[in-house]
Amino acid sequence: MPSLPLRLSLLLMALCLGGCDNAPRFTKPEPGEARSGGATTVRKTDQNSFSMPSANLSPTRRLDFSVGNSFFRSPWVIAPSTTTARDGLGPLFNTNGCQNCHIKDGRGHPPAPGAKNSVSMLVRLSIPNDPAYATLIEQAGIVPEPVYGGQLQDMAVPGVAPEGKVRVDYEPVTVRFKDGTEVELRKPTLQITQLGYGPMHPDTRMSARIAPPMIGLGLLEAIPNEAILANADKREGIAGRPNWVWDDAQQKTVLGRFGWKAGQPNLNQQNVHAFSGDMGLTTSLRPFDDCTKAQTACLEAPNGNGPDGEPEVSDNILRLVEFYTRNLAVPARRDVGAPQVLAGKNLFYQAGCNSCHTPTFTTSANAAEPELANQVIHPYSDLLLHDMGPGLADNRSEFAASGQDWRTPPLWGIGLTQAVSGHTQFLHDGRARNLLEAVLWHGGEAEPARQQVLRFNAEQRAALLAFLNSL
Repeated sequence: MPSLPLRLSLLLMALCLGGCDNAPRFTKPEPGEARSGGATTVRKTDQNSFSMPSANLSPTRRLDFSVGNSFFRSPWVIAPSTTTARDGLGPLFNTNGCQNCHIKDGRGHPPAPGAKNSVSMLVRLSIPNDPAYATLIEQAGIVPEPVYGGQLQDMAVPGVAPEGKVRVDYEPVTVRFKDGTEVELRKPTLQITQLGYGPMHPDTRMSARIAPPMIGLGLLEAIPNEAILANADKREGIAGRPNWVWDDAQQKTVLGRFGWKAGQPNLNQQNVHAFSGDMGLTTSLRPFDDCTKAQTACLEAPNGNGPDGEPEVSDNILRLVEFYTRNLAVPARRDVGAPQVLAGKNLFYQAGCNSCHTPTFTTSANAAEPELANQVIHPYSDLLLHDMGPGLADNRSEFAASGQDWRTPPLWGIGLTQAVSGHTQFLHDGRARNLLEAVLWHGGEAEPARQQVLRFNAEQRAALLAFLNSL
């Protein structure tokens, strides 16, 4: 019987495709690759895998993490209330707590048939850009729908009408592998019903977005700008581009890196806009409710601001939530040395998936938190925009992102989605019911990689999925 190294080598050769000579060959794990988040990595494989603090946080710092967690998890209430630290919800909102969308700090999902509210999926709204709104486009990245704004809120406080209800229907799309195996994908159709404020603009663009997982965000924020920009337009057949977005605090255009289209520059602003759009909560950076001029009941509703106009979310609460979201740790990889996982890694590279899902970065020496500095991390993302083709297009621009552009999502932790979130629904709108479906929706710049995968036989597909599930 051949030795283990020889059996592994034979397996890799058996799985190798025509492009094998041009791709790396992995016969053993790379040093440190199991620690996806460097020294911050935790070893956890259950439903709490995404809820752990960075492994290198001191006990004192873990106290701040726990307090931030309490504000992330606990529900906000309608004003006026005796619970003054957590009142001011609405008047229009999607949920009353961050954790309702990011369940167990994990991935959201589209609404089930017959669900009353979409909860962990929201819908962005806008109309086509118009030069008359140049300043608005520069600072918001879009022109909001005139009556409903930039995000549909399907819930409201008493006395205020919700904006509408979200419905998602699907039609089948069949894809065939070279070996004859067929996979039925589902193509979503988004509908907004029960509009509370009259018809929308006839040219309204709608984009469904499920809540992404929260792990490793502080590490992504700590990647130097120049390291991200170094990958732009540098790879054959790949045109990764940065999104340049507005920084509310600095009042200038900077590099975007968060959100499905990289529309937010940093975690604090991401959190501020979530408080505002998702829960109708004011902050010092965004001290107004998310109501349009047409929504008079929303504008006139009571709020939870302090007696001197202090915002509903204090700067201290915002600081603690930011610390929490920065330090949600990435779980360690599993089975990195298993022959099937290594074979799948080779196939991942041979198909060219690593061209956008960049495996490794080193975080900055002057990261916002010392625990996040100088870490060799493995997010499998370049944080750049890529044209993913018409199949995934939402036809809605956002700053420099076109209607076919999406930021490469990090893959770290993706194999624990079922354990954490209780489902395996992927992509920006949750249309993919498993990782294979997610791969098969790739188009545009990723079409050559997709065609490679379509040539994989059953054993090769299993190896690729084993690798992805090890991340």
